[in-house]
Amino acid sequence: MDIIRGENPLTRLDYPDPDVIRVGDTYYMCSTTMYFMPGCVILRSYDLINWEFVCHVYDKLEDTDRENMTNGNAYGAGMWAPCLRYHDGVFHVIFIANDTKKTYHFTAENISGPWKKSYIKGFYHDCSVLFDDGGRVYIMYGNREIRVTELEPDLSGPKPGGIDKIILSDPPGNGLGYEGSHFYRINGRYYAFFIHSARDRWLRIEAAFMADSVEGPWVGGDVIADGFEGTSGVAQGGIVDTPNGNYFGVIFANRGAVGRIPNLVPMHFDETGFPVFDKVTKLIQSESTRPGHACKPLWHSDDFTQGLDGAWEWNHNPVKEKYRLQNGLFLYEMPAPDLESARNTLTQRALWSECSAEVTVDGSMLSVGGFAGICALQYLYGALGIERCGDGFYAVLKCREEDKEVERGRFRSENTLNLKVSFSFGPGKDFAEFFVKDGDIWKQIGSRHRVTFDLRHFTGCRFGLFCYGKGECSGYAKFTKFIYHNYA
Repeated sequence: MDIIRGENPLTRLDYPDPDVIRVGDTYYMCSTTMYFMPGCVILRSYDLINWEFVCHVYDKLEDTDRENMTNGNAYGAGMWAPCLRYHDGVFHVIFIANDTKKTYHFTAENISGPWKKSYIKGFYHDCSVLFDDGGRVYIMYGNREIRVTELEPDLSGPKPGGIDKIILSDPPGNGLGYEGSHFYRINGRYYAFFIHSARDRWLRIEAAFMADSVEGPWVGGDVIADGFEGTSGVAQGGIVDTPNGNYFGVIFANRGAVGRIPNLVPMHFDETGFPVFDKVTKLIQSESTRPGHACKPLWHSDDFTQGLDGAWEWNHNPVKEKYRLQNGLFLYEMPAPDLESARNTLTQRALWSECSAEVTVDGSMLSVGGFAGICALQYLYGALGIERCGDGFYAVLKCREEDKEVERGRFRSENTLNLKVSFSFGPGKDFAEFFVKDGDIWKQIGSRHRVTFDLRHFTGCRFGLFCYGKGECSGYAKFTKFIYHNYA
């Protein structure tokens, strides 16, 4: 096998709560997508360093008011912390959604789908499923108190008379208690991995425990307490083995406004069988199971002539009759008081540590009150676009600062503009800048806008293409020439 070298963080994009498995020579990663649709993304790798898109597990999770943005929204909620497993020729994805209060179980014989949806009776926070010997199935879950419950073999719900007990408890405190379960059986022993936080400061810590029986006793403790490169700690994620028998942890760290990004950390088992992690480092290496394979980037430019691929996700369930693709992306106005409430906002993840995206927006068919353009989508959003007013078209920058929207710039403009958002992420940075093209020159509009990782959205900052209105909402905007720049 060829040695492959790379750097942490792995994807440089917001792929939180990673769960990784290996099937033959192929690694698969499942990650949280919250309220974005299509949802529950799966990536593929042949070396654990370079990753490419495989599929989304579902186009729409549920048809609710919150997920449709018809009465409230699902910001800060939706699906999270999926568990990915492969058992007896079937792929399984299990997770909860915090807005629907349900536990979902998707299955497919091919990783690319089609995926079949069912439900597991009960609600299992940050769950992890283990298919054990003798057809027994367990689910581990919880926050601060970690519980193991035996499930029916078809995962439909708890097995009557089966194991159901608290196996670990993190002592009370102000910080985060044990959660983010990852549950395995390796060489006859049971292993569990969790995230929690330090008691004297905000630092994410990875903990590991092992037992000879599902019921315990479980022994272990902290295995990673590293504020790598100014992060708040590298923790929460699973482990995976290579065909050669080596082990790695794939564990995320919060990188501020850009989101939570996976890292690759070598590990081994000591003479007692307990997991030991190496120090988290920037430079990493692994082995390729398919030398020469080139992964397609997880971000890309688009001329909107071939449909939307996996790099794109809508901010909630899209209204299909309010957009179309025809030598460009057409977004039709729908009423909204501000950007956060706008439906059919089409997004791509922003890239650590510097990136930008530009797009051509034709607003000639906007109705009065219509507003369309490109944005930095997070709670403290920034939106640069064309707004049609009674006396013509204006280029406008609208930003949320704390709990109110303010205009940072406005000037009379043409009805078609080239617009750009530029991001810079990192300690002491985390800002967006906005530009309008004048001839061959990009002219900045407004000042730098601070972006954050805010729990009111709970996702990393993204590029977004939007169109909404405050009037009759009878118009639309056309988007062409979306160009994504990676500067890092």
